[in-house]
Amino acid sequence: MKIELVGVPYTSAATPGGIATAIRVLREAGLAESLRRGADVRDGGDLELLEGAGLRGPSGLLNERALGHLVTATRHAVAGARHRGRLPLLVGGDCPVLLGALAAARDDDRDPGLLSVDGHEDAWPPGRSATGEASDSEVAIALGRVPGAPAPLDDLVPLLTPERVAMLGPRDRRELDEAGVESLDGAIALFRDDVAVRASGAAASAREAVATLAGGSSSFWLHIDLDVLRTDDFPAADYLQPGGLTWEELVEIAAPAIADPRCSGCSVVIYNPDLDPERTSAARIVRFVSQLVGG
Repeated sequence: MKIELVGVPYTSAATPGGIATAIRVLREAGLAESLRRGADVRDGGDLELLEGAGLRGPSGLLNERALGHLVTATRHAVAGARHRGRLPLLVGGDCPVLLGALAAARDDDRDPGLLSVDGHEDAWPPGRSATGEASDSEVAIALGRVPGAPAPLDDLVPLLTPERVAMLGPRDRRELDEAGVESLDGAIALFRDDVAVRASGAAASAREAVATLAGGSSSFWLHIDLDVLRTDDFPAADYLQPGGLTWEELVEIAAPAIADPRCSGCSVVIYNPDLDPERTSAARIVRFVSQLVGG
């Protein structure tokens, strides 16, 4: 597998730091060196991004200018990797990195798909989000459900159709119901929460998701939010909740998905080094990502 590693030092939170420092810590933990032991890896370096202002904009999202810059920078980096014949692997930051990746994927495929492996649906209307973080809302943005999205998203969305989205692992349905926010369950092509994934088996769930998305020559992007994991397996996430998958189950889902020739790239996000003083989670992430690209 030919890979291009791109670091994403980004957070959509109101204050800097936290997950924005993830890629630095993962590099210190040997990420690039470990990847090269199992694959042909080009290190594309880290994106040069803007720091957020910590204020909500007209859309209800925090850090609108920084978000727009992230989308443009990610789109360019993904397109460059694809042009070089490499699979883009975006590591670090949080979920809005997906928006630039999908924009680049749509440049190549007019109807790209998304396989989201995430503990949250991430389809909150920004005005209903308690935080205003774009990581609460990036799927809603991609589906064109957020009016007044900031530039350049206002000219890009929708990036996806509901028929081209599969979700594995969300477990925030109770929170959505209590807030009166509509779930995507029943509105997208495939939806399996963590309980359903475990009941069907992680590997079988992955096969079903890929088959749903990758009909014919259509491509799909693989997005992995590490908060899909159980807290006992991965405590270094900002928003913890009961349930979740094990590392082994996550590998069973992600490894065949990224190896599918129709996979156009992969993002691995949500790691807060501030919550990992011994760097045990960093080491486990490095091992996980290396397992993916090493087959």
